[in-house]
Amino acid sequence: MRSAQVQSYGKPIAFAEVPEPTLRDPHDVIVRIAGAGICRTDVHILHGELDAAFHPPLPLTLGHENSGWVHEVGAAVTHLSVGDPVIVHPAVTCGHCLACRSGTDMHCPNWRFPGVDGWPGGYAEFMRTSARSLVPLPEGTDPAPLAPHADAGLTAMHAVRRLAPYTNPATTVVTFGAGGVGQVAIQLLRMLTPARLVVVEIDAQRAAAARRLGAHVVFELAPAEAAEAVRELTDGVGAQVVLDLVGEGEVPQQAMNMLAKGGVYSIVGYGGFLRIEHLDMINRELTILGNQIGSYPDLVALMELVAQGRVTIDSTLVPLSSADQVLRDLEAGRVSGRAVLVP
Repeated sequence: MRSAQVQSYGKPIAFAEVPEPTLRDPHDVIVRIAGAGICRTDVHILHGELDAAFHPPLPLTLGHENSGWVHEVGAAVTHLSVGDPVIVHPAVTCGHCLACRSGTDMHCPNWRFPGVDGWPGGYAEFMRTSARSLVPLPEGTDPAPLAPHADAGLTAMHAVRRLAPYTNPATTVVTFGAGGVGQVAIQLLRMLTPARLVVVEIDAQRAAAARRLGAHVVFELAPAEAAEAVRELTDGVGAQVVLDLVGEGEVPQQAMNMLAKGGVYSIVGYGGFLRIEHLDMINRELTILGNQIGSYPDLVALMELVAQGRVTIDSTLVPLSSADQVLRDLEAGRVSGRAVLVP
């Protein structure tokens, strides 16, 4: 089968013919890929920026936002049938540890991360995963455009659920970014919190999407100007919550600067740095939340909202052969929603 791979860091993605995956464990499932979302994490991997964290052996088949149809099941899998449409949770977990049994399976110490840590991902025709990682979709569903929910939507769901207890009707929540993750986050913030939602997005097309999806205020401003605008909007108090979906450049520092006393800085985007002053953290009694991918229950809940038509994402389907160009477009900021590779 054809696979899109990182063969050398800093070099364009390459295509290779590789063997189709086979069942290795009774709980394994082979998924025929319908769509594989392109995520900014894939850009970071391509540049070698996740090597220290995951040490993936190269070549690595990318793709951790996957959806498709059950193609083959292991002997112990009885709840899934060949042809079932599914979305694939990004993590393969053990199911036996305390984290898995507590519903925080993304904290499993034995987890694997297909498309990231060396386990082949979904930039291919087929991929192997665990039955525990699959969320069945309603019969007749086209899985391809839903692939980004496996990470972009899932991460937004997890982050919004975690920050919701910090909100009330007098709360101002600021979200930096209105791309793929941001689109879902905006909808969930409107649905799961009573807060006033402010979106900071410099790109006009993504800013328009934020307004369409229900943001109360949208600032098309650079981070420092946005911080000043938020302080003015809140009569100098600042935002009670900032959800940072960018995590680069000036955004982390300006996100902290615009927080009110007792505020929460919730981090999803990465690649940048933040200087923390302990006295400031104490005087303003601030909280920082780091967000990984969400749990399996998070994905189940999200896909129920998707099935009800209450959460959507702008997906553009492109052929797998376009992977390198789309990754370049994403890095250059030319992808407004989510691009999905179709084998």
